[in-house]
Amino acid sequence: MTVAELNALLTTRSEGEHVEFKEAKNNFHFEKLVAYCVALANEGGGKMILGVTDKAPRKVVGTQAFDVPEKTVAGIHERIQLKVMWQEIAHPDGRVLVFEIPSRPIGHPLHYEGRYWMRAGEELVAMSPDQLKRIVAEGQPEFVDQAAKSGLGEEEVVTLLDVQSYYDLRKRPLPSTRKEMLEVFIAKGFLRREGASYTITNMGALLFAKKLGDFEMLARKCVRVIAYDGVSKLKVKDGKDVTDQRGYAAGFAVLIDFVYDLLPASEEIASALRKTTHAYPKKAIREIVGNAIVHQDLTERGTGITVEIYDDRVEVTNPGLPMLPVDRFIDENQSRNEKFADALRQLGICEERGHGMDAVVTEIELHQLPPYQCRLGSRHTTVVLSRYKALKDLTPDERIHAVYQHCCLRFVTNQITNNESIRERFKIEKKNAATASRLLAEAFVAKKIRPVDENAANKLMRYVPYWA
Repeated sequence: MTVAELNALLTTRSEGEHVEFKEAKNNFHFEKLVAYCVALANEGGGKMILGVTDKAPRKVVGTQAFDVPEKTVAGIHERIQLKVMWQEIAHPDGRVLVFEIPSRPIGHPLHYEGRYWMRAGEELVAMSPDQLKRIVAEGQPEFVDQAAKSGLGEEEVVTLLDVQSYYDLRKRPLPSTRKEMLEVFIAKGFLRREGASYTITNMGALLFAKKLGDFEMLARKCVRVIAYDGVSKLKVKDGKDVTDQRGYAAGFAVLIDFVYDLLPASEEIASALRKTTHAYPKKAIREIVGNAIVHQDLTERGTGITVEIYDDRVEVTNPGLPMLPVDRFIDENQSRNEKFADALRQLGICEERGHGMDAVVTEIELHQLPPYQCRLGSRHTTVVLSRYKALKDLTPDERIHAVYQHCCLRFVTNQITNNESIRERFKIEKKNAATASRLLAEAFVAKKIRPVDENAANKLMRYVPYWA
């Protein structure tokens, strides 16, 4: 690395996937260096750069750490059997020491002192079981490509799979012969021809099974819908604990209609017409359930997606922890199951990448609902959508997250967040503009938003999410 290349790295907005900066002006703990080498190797390899300030705007301050780098890399190799290269850069502002860490072997996560390290922001943390499982599975066929049932004839395939639903979803005419239908499924990866017989893949079964229970390894992947009487799990409404056995694509529209019909609703009679108003917008429910299907950890055994309906909220839970921080659901998208997600997008089950939670927040604001919440368990992710509450009834945390989600939505749609937009979000009259200012101040103090220009006059103050 040259001085010019180093200077270019200093201008990056944040520490990237493969670069870690540490000031280490006087020293740096060797054991911590080894742990960082493990973390970077687990993430595909990268550079550990000492002698540069940790936070932006970064600058070279020089380092006196590890004055004999040859000895340092030898010690690293002794502990973790990883060949790390080193380089000293004579920068005008001081000595910079760069350690080049290779990637770990495919399918083999590295550990040190009993922990499989990874980076999380500025800290080192132990890898979750989900991440470890992903690494160990490298080099093996993806879950969606594995066989769900093999040795089948044509008739058995169409008995097990709802082939018609694929053509209905794609709005295409059904081919005239069974063979033509199955050729399309083979091309899409839903089916494989193996000799004279067929194999249904996990993806084909998950999307188009007439009954997921027919596939032993997928029986627990069904969506379970439970409606409770009240705001706790104490009492299930009569007959309102149902497991949908159909594949996600084949049964999605019916599933959403079923959930929607269970939601709290009120009826009004005007001009001799009966009008039903549901507590939640259907599009928001559709997106949240669709996201749960797309982003679930398909490799988790013995668990599936659950939709729980209470009098005051709806909770949608899927197996697996998110790959993104919960604060970034609105502006970013990273799929755990890219092939699976792509198939669901083509079939219209979920939005194009990065738009699902945008749509949820848009619907929340249109219907004046509290912000959605995300709750992480040890191996599950739950998204909560709550019934309408007046602004005065929102908790401080709900107010802050409502402003933050509003700000994220405005940012990704190239709109500004200011006092006026907050008044519109919460239906606050102009004469009560001070209320909107207090809401913005709460989110600012909570470090969820920041002003674009801190020196701007109050009337011209605009805000962006803290990460923008």
